[in-house]
Amino acid sequence: MERELVIVLDFGGQYNQLVARRVRECNVYCEIYSYKTDLEKIKKMNPKGLILTGGPNSCYGPDAQSCRKELFELGIPILGLCYGAQLMMHILGGKVEQARVREYGKTEVCVDTASRLFGNVPEKTICWMSHFDYISRMAPGFRSVAHTADCPVAAAECAEKSLYAIQFHPEVLHTQEGSKMLYNFVRGICGCTGDWKMDSFVENSVKAIRNKVGNGKVLCALSGGVDSSVAAVMLSKAVGNQLTCVFVDHGLLRKNEVDEVEAVFGSEGFYDLNFIRVNAQERFYAKLAGAEEPEEKRKIIGEEFIRVFEEEAKKIGTVDFLVQGTIYPDVVESGLGGESAVIKSHHNVGGLPNFVDFKEILEPLRDLFKDEVRKAGLEMGIPEKLVNRQPFPGPGLGIRIIGEVTAEKVKMVQDADAIYREEIANAGLEGKVGQYFAGLTNMRSVGVMGDERTYDYAVALRAVNTVDFMTAEAAEIPFEVLQKVMSRIINEVKGVNRVMYDLTSKPPGTIEFE
Repeated sequence: MERELVIVLDFGGQYNQLVARRVRECNVYCEIYSYKTDLEKIKKMNPKGLILTGGPNSCYGPDAQSCRKELFELGIPILGLCYGAQLMMHILGGKVEQARVREYGKTEVCVDTASRLFGNVPEKTICWMSHFDYISRMAPGFRSVAHTADCPVAAAECAEKSLYAIQFHPEVLHTQEGSKMLYNFVRGICGCTGDWKMDSFVENSVKAIRNKVGNGKVLCALSGGVDSSVAAVMLSKAVGNQLTCVFVDHGLLRKNEVDEVEAVFGSEGFYDLNFIRVNAQERFYAKLAGAEEPEEKRKIIGEEFIRVFEEEAKKIGTVDFLVQGTIYPDVVESGLGGESAVIKSHHNVGGLPNFVDFKEILEPLRDLFKDEVRKAGLEMGIPEKLVNRQPFPGPGLGIRIIGEVTAEKVKMVQDADAIYREEIANAGLEGKVGQYFAGLTNMRSVGVMGDERTYDYAVALRAVNTVDFMTAEAAEIPFEVLQKVMSRIINEVKGVNRVMYDLTSKPPGTIEFE
């Protein structure tokens, strides 16, 4: 599909996905690529602009991530952020050195509103700084367009060549006018018209799927989660009864979820889909026996999913395509998007086995962030209750149980999580808290119940608020609600004698435990 494109070149910064997400909020399509991407490949993609991300190193160091000077001679607008700004100055003849005062956190920045980058931005604004180095001398042709009390060049521009360098992070919500700055760059300086919209995405995707599949048969890996549900409905719109949805009960779903999914997608459900339920709890538990490391568990689950789908495909006949609800964060976090380290191998991306017995894997949502998936679902008429349901990872409770997975532990988590969700609902907090769930730690501790000593597991409660699932803050659940949840879990869930609340934000943590 032809569309305007802005490319984010990733130098290893923690906010690479967030940069791309903010650009898409401007209705401009954006993809992340490694800074090592060949210059000729970039030219062929014909981007309207480039954004260079932050990174963990000093640009003047011997092992620093770098790029060719020719990148800045492509004749397209380029915006450098933090490390990207310093690298731009360093390569083009400026000087970057260690700052006498490190800037970190919310900082007042004075901007030159005559710069196109800062149009409609107040002269003084709060921005998020995070740097040890600073630009001590600008490259020839640049002028300073922002400063702070300790940083004389908080932003610089060479408007003639459409090159811009920002020392702070406009992509994070802590930068008050950050979205406006990025809008000024992609819509103003790059001249993008903003053609990235969900209605056109759905329409074009359905047409593309129909053309690709032809008369072939399609098997959809349906988990009942938001991503796979949206993918299933999109495929149904595209190919109708050529689609068969296979729902695998791997024994790692939430309490009562198996029946709930079948009620929605089965023969008596909301959608008229070819629906097959596969009961595979014991084979997954057997494969996971002894596995404790998160990446190992993800890969085991990913491969076993594929083997189940292959077996079901043979029962149907010749199936050409396997459909997965892969989304863009899955790709990037699995180390397949930019330059950042592998955070976690998603079972449907980095967790796939080397050999898959299908002609092709279709991933119609692979380009979308989570909130874009929800918008696509609503665009296709999926009920809001389904689209906005609590996110649930494909590997299920396998990654909400720290350490080895057993049927006994799964039941503990299912029961504890059901209590937690029930009390959140009773307190009227549904829709007010972003994502919440209970997980089982690998910690056992001494307790006293009924005047007897216990030595049982600890449950950890997690609740976060997030706009885009790229960053998240712990939600403030009222203490009386947490107290009630704790009391019920300890009294009703066998094998648990301690309940904790996880306050960790993302970053440095992730939303899930593993």
